[in-house]
Amino acid sequence: MDMPRPGAAHERLFSRLQGRWFGDEQLAPSPWGEGGTAIGRTHCRVSLDGMALIQEYEEEKDDRICFRGHGVFLVEADSGDVLWWWFDSMGFPPDPARGRWEGETLLFEKKTPRGEARYRYEFTGDDRYRFVIENRFPGQADFTEFMRGDYRRE
Repeated sequence: MDMPRPGAAHERLFSRLQGRWFGDEQLAPSPWGEGGTAIGRTHCRVSLDGMALIQEYEEEKDDRICFRGHGVFLVEADSGDVLWWWFDSMGFPPDPARGRWEGETLLFEKKTPRGEARYRYEFTGDDRYRFVIENRFPGQADFTEFMRGDYRRE
């Protein structure tokens, strides 16, 4: 059996996210904090012989790092979907979010016992994107925006 090799779906993902990014964020009040403004920094690098994208993230509020995350993106061979595992300083065990491209937007969805989440990477040109998280917690009828960030490549 031949080893899988990265293809066009990998190249698209990597070309959009690889590199160092920073930007302003707006957080809504939530069970995890009061909300407000923050600065986000992300570094994405290709790994595992070109089969994965590794993401390191820090969020700064009030001149201190208050949240960290680690993401792993893979392209599912059978479907072409992008799978995204997210580990962070809150410590919840990760289930992958499943994503698909719609034009220049990469949309992810995920359901856990804590609720549902939708994530959007909206790319505008080669060096900018907007990232939006929407949550629907148990008992809520609609999704509400939890976080929005506008990032540029360094």
